[in-house]
Amino acid sequence: MLKGRKIVLGVTGGIAAYKSAELVRELVRAEAEVHVVMTRNAQAFITPLTFQTLSGNPVITQLFSLTEESEIGHICLADTAEVLVIAPATANIIGKIAGGIADDMLTTIVMATKAPVLLAPAMNVHMWENVIFQENVEKLRSRGYHFIEPEAGELACGYEGKGRLAEIPEIVEEIRAILSPKDFSRETILITAGPTEEPIDPVRFISNRSSGKMGFALARAARRRGAEVILISGPTALSVPKKVKYIAVRSASQMRESVLEHMEKASIIIKAAAVADYRPRRNAPEKIKKSEKGIVLELERNPDILLEVGKRKGRRIIVGFAAETENLLQNARRKLEEKNLDLIVANDVTLPEAGFEADTNIVKFLDRSGKVEELPLMTKEELADHILNRIAQLRES
Repeated sequence: MLKGRKIVLGVTGGIAAYKSAELVRELVRAEAEVHVVMTRNAQAFITPLTFQTLSGNPVITQLFSLTEESEIGHICLADTAEVLVIAPATANIIGKIAGGIADDMLTTIVMATKAPVLLAPAMNVHMWENVIFQENVEKLRSRGYHFIEPEAGELACGYEGKGRLAEIPEIVEEIRAILSPKDFSRETILITAGPTEEPIDPVRFISNRSSGKMGFALARAARRRGAEVILISGPTALSVPKKVKYIAVRSASQMRESVLEHMEKASIIIKAAAVADYRPRRNAPEKIKKSEKGIVLELERNPDILLEVGKRKGRRIIVGFAAETENLLQNARRKLEEKNLDLIVANDVTLPEAGFEADTNIVKFLDRSGKVEELPLMTKEELADHILNRIAQLRES
């Protein structure tokens, strides 16, 4: 969704300026068009040539430069920007913006632009906590400026505390959120993700190969598009998406309890979790020792969470997933009907680059009208938006 989007990046004079080079790299990798504006102090930490090489565009360093003005004037840049990001944003630049000062190229663009402005502060912890600085932050928030708060940790000045520039993937995610339509702003979306683990003894369990990537991608996409998101997930190694209500569970019974507890708040439910169908009938209290003899593991059915949700559907839109190895459409259609779903996302997990653990997927959408829509190979991040687009169509039908 960043492809072709025009992003202006302001870099100010802080030690975190070197991280801005990685931000440019990530934005260009996402095929955004990036124009960098540097303050005089920023150039003491990193050279304009670095940003010009990474962005492929001239770097703006002076307010009055005939060469730069002839190529891309400050008013033109302010008008064409779709989002203006300042990373790192020092206490000085934030104070100047709050005071309406426009005495260099960057502050002039800020004053002239109608684009949303995202500020990513980075500074000493005492500067971050300063009362006057916090008043400037609140003033700008009240005017509609966006902030991504710094991280806590060891700072370059030797202090410990809040003040580290937010991680680059989080800044990119916030840019995506700002640029996304807010077509789900009135919705609460409950999403399940990941595998479940069904204990055999204190050290062993039954599980599956689900990584949780699809459910987490859906949570991020729904949050970007304005939804209140409740993400219920089994064990994964993934970072929890920002600004979502996250509930960690382990077993199918815990997931069932959490889903039923929170579904009343949801207008849309997306069940992307790979819930174990079976669990051991008995959970040994001590570790089962190996021996020359084999063991028999007696299994019993787990509750069918999706079936229960479908019975309590009401006016909600419910989306399920069908990960199959054979008879894809037949099995997906049966699940759609039996579970009372509005849409099912079906994929053949035997295909290369599809299914569990991969970052990509190849799916088919099936709905209650009998329509089948086949999608090409795409990333799970892209697929998440396709699923939300399809839900938006169902909502309007």
